[in-house]
Amino acid sequence: MTHYADNPSGLPDPDAFPQFYDGVPTRRLVAWLFDIGITFALTMVLVVMTLGLALFIIPFVWLAVGFFYRTTMIGMGSATIGMRLVGIELRNRDGRRFDIVQAAVHTLVYTIATGSVLLQLLSVGLMLTSRYGQGLPDILLGSTAINRP
Repeated sequence: MTHYADNPSGLPDPDAFPQFYDGVPTRRLVAWLFDIGITFALTMVLVVMTLGLALFIIPFVWLAVGFFYRTTMIGMGSATIGMRLVGIELRNRDGRRFDIVQAAVHTLVYTIATGSVLLQLLSVGLMLTSRYGQGLPDILLGSTAINRP
C-alpha cells in the first residue's frame, strides 16, 4: 500500500484513502459554526474596548476580525480553532499544510464567496459532490480539507 503523499497531486486519493475524507463536509459545517461564534465573541470584545463605537461599523469590524482570525489560525496550523476541535485541517495542492500566504489567499477567496448567497451555495454544493470534497476556495487553490492524520 502506498502512502498518500505518493499521489502526484500530493493530496490523499479519495478512493485509496477514504478515511481522510469521511465526514469532512459535516465536520466543516460544525467547525464553521464554532468559528462564527469565536469571531462574534472577538468582535464583541472590540465593541466593549471601543466603548461601543465599533457598533457603528460592526459589519466591517466582524469582517476584519474574521479575516485576521482565519488567516492567522490557518497560517499557524492549517486549521482554525473550530477545525481543530472537529479534527480536520486544510492541505494545499502538494499535500502540505498551509503557510501564511496560502492562508491569506484562501481566506480572501472564502470571504468574497461568503458575500454572495449564490457563491456560498455553490461552494457547499461542491463540497458535497466534488471528488475531494472541495469548496470554491479549495477548487481555485487546489487545496482541500481532510481528517487530521
